[in-house]
Amino acid sequence: MELNLHPIATKCFVSGRDFQEGERVVSYLVREANGEVARRDLLASEDGRFMPPAFVYCRWVVGFKQRKAGENPALTLKLTAENLFLTLAAPEAERSEANTPLLQFLALMLERKKVLKPRGLTEDGSRQLFEHMATHQLYEVPVGDLNVEFFQRIQEHLGVLVGTPKPKAEPAPVPAAG
Repeated sequence: MELNLHPIATKCFVSGRDFQEGERVVSYLVREANGEVARRDLLASEDGRFMPPAFVYCRWVVGFKQRKAGENPALTLKLTAENLFLTLAAPEAERSEANTPLLQFLALMLERKKVLKPRGLTEDGSRQLFEHMATHQLYEVPVGDLNVEFFQRIQEHLGVLVGTPKPKAEPAPVPAAG
């Protein structure tokens, strides 16, 4: 599962100011009014001035790092389920209640693909521990009930991430023999 998105911007979407090394950048994955999925990056200090579109898939905060000379930005254009999970679940990431259903779904999907391996619960039982098999890093995901209501709540997210199913073609009526 991959989304084609731009890598982190070099300028703030709100103020237009260039990002400086180490500055906190807030990233939003949104659906614009025209239906396009977009990434919006802005300085954390400008977050209160940002007017997101009606639908925000998720939000995360990272420290800005300048691209190295000669680095191929095309390699960072794919936002996969795996690196979206790693970004949202990173220990240094700010936790957001709005991201929890998406994070739970991504963990379930990556567990099925054997990218993540469940390692039990935290001491208080409120978070499930997952080991990322490639790096052996542990990630905590809030425990949730993955029932029908959960999947109905996250349906909008799933549509953009895994694609919406194409409607089945109605079979052509068979002409009556006569």
